[in-house]
Amino acid sequence: MKRFEEKIAVVTGGCRGIGKAIAMRLASEGAKVYALDYKIPEPGEVFIEDAALAPLITPKQADVTSFESIQKVTDEILEESKRIDILINNAGVTRDNLLMRMSELEWDQVINTNLKGVFICTKVMTKPMMSQRYGRIVNIGSVVGSMGNAGQANYSSSKAGLIGFTKSIARELGSRNILVNCVAPGYVRTPMTDQLTDEQKAAFIVNIPLKRVAEPEDISNAVAFLASEDASYITGQVLHVNGGLLMD
Repeated sequence: MKRFEEKIAVVTGGCRGIGKAIAMRLASEGAKVYALDYKIPEPGEVFIEDAALAPLITPKQADVTSFESIQKVTDEILEESKRIDILINNAGVTRDNLLMRMSELEWDQVINTNLKGVFICTKVMTKPMMSQRYGRIVNIGSVVGSMGNAGQANYSSSKAGLIGFTKSIARELGSRNILVNCVAPGYVRTPMTDQLTDEQKAAFIVNIPLKRVAEPEDISNAVAFLASEDASYITGQVLHVNGGLLMD
């Protein structure tokens, strides 16, 4: 039997990049996955190239910064599937700038999506988990939440806040058999990082002991572990997946 057979999973930011890789990994192990995103594929557009996985992954439009939007999509999921077993809080944005140049809007956009969005999704979707007395929540953080990064005060703050949120909610929900953990990626190959110049990429890699960037699948492997029964006695933890860039 596959590890996520008969499990219902929700992945925010699930239609591209790391989120899509996570959705595909969970589906490959039997989960029925709802991929929430602000922008979803157009009707008829090929979203999942693997024909075996495509029927298991349903894209749904949602705005993680809106309680109303998340409550609406959660109600739809519960109407269709009756439960939510796994929540992967992956949706995130960047608005990089030096502090002296960073606008209030750039600060608010990142905090609202990356931190408030996790609060909203977790608050709404843990209600069915509490009734079930079962749930697995994995928040996607970042190495810069622990080490900081010039030009990313907003992003680093949002990901550092996510660590505190993860540990606090793990303590609140543990008695209901709901595990809450965080995966903190380092430099990952995504459409966003593909836009960097070769010089910029080389500057990142020189500080990584493994001398390569992560693929989205490297992150989805860690997420799948924490969402599975193999991690049934792990909660409130941050799993760094960064090739050795940061060693705690």
